[in-house]
Amino acid sequence: MIQPLAYVHPDARIAPNVVIEPFAVIHKNVEIGEGTYIGSSVTVFEGARIGKNCRIFPGASISAVPQDLKFRGEETLTIIGDNTTIREFVTLNKGTVAAGKTVVGSNCLIMAYVHVAHDCVIGDNVVLVNSVQLAGHIEIGDWAFVGGTSAVHQFSKIGAHAMIAGGSRVTKDVPPFTKAGREPLCYVGLNSIGLRRRGFTNEQIAEIQEIYRYVYLRGFNNSEALNRIEIELPASAERDEIVNFIRTSERGIMKAPGKAGMME
Repeated sequence: MIQPLAYVHPDARIAPNVVIEPFAVIHKNVEIGEGTYIGSSVTVFEGARIGKNCRIFPGASISAVPQDLKFRGEETLTIIGDNTTIREFVTLNKGTVAAGKTVVGSNCLIMAYVHVAHDCVIGDNVVLVNSVQLAGHIEIGDWAFVGGTSAVHQFSKIGAHAMIAGGSRVTKDVPPFTKAGREPLCYVGLNSIGLRRRGFTNEQIAEIQEIYRYVYLRGFNNSEALNRIEIELPASAERDEIVNFIRTSERGIMKAPGKAGMME
């Protein structure tokens, strides 16, 4: 159902059962999957690919050109998965030539006033609480939770199942399964409640906790910790995910609590 006061470009591809409220604007080269709701005064710019059964609330701006001085009008995309909710006044920018697309996964909740900059890649089941601000080229793993008003530095990575306290300033990578808080941001434990809710066993959680004892609590540098983890702890999907995340981190991972205030 497309309200007569909405504007939909004739070249836009709108699936059946899409609701587009009055004063919404849908530009050309846009695809919207069936069952999706587009609220009043939403603007969907060129290059948007919106999945099925999404809900986009009034005032949101989807696939606007990046706030990047290097952008020269190249054709890029904004891809949103199925069943994702985007609340009021979210700004979600399209990609640049660097990556070609900005991606938000399926089953995500992007709360009001969140900004997602160019070339970000957000996994499935991610929650970004009100007014989270993501700079460009950020990667966020599945099931991560970023607390309200947090600001995340460009090129940072947040691992799967990580949980970041509200009001945080994220300037380093946050490894998977962890909780991050305090100022400067540091390791404050595991996201154990979230892991239990998602079916992780007590044995898996204990194994993850032991891995992070090597990383954060036993005085090893990262190289020593990773070598010992691979030698002394049994292989598992969780162990390998943590090791690979830390080993490939370009910005470096957040510090242990006692080291967070130390100079780099």
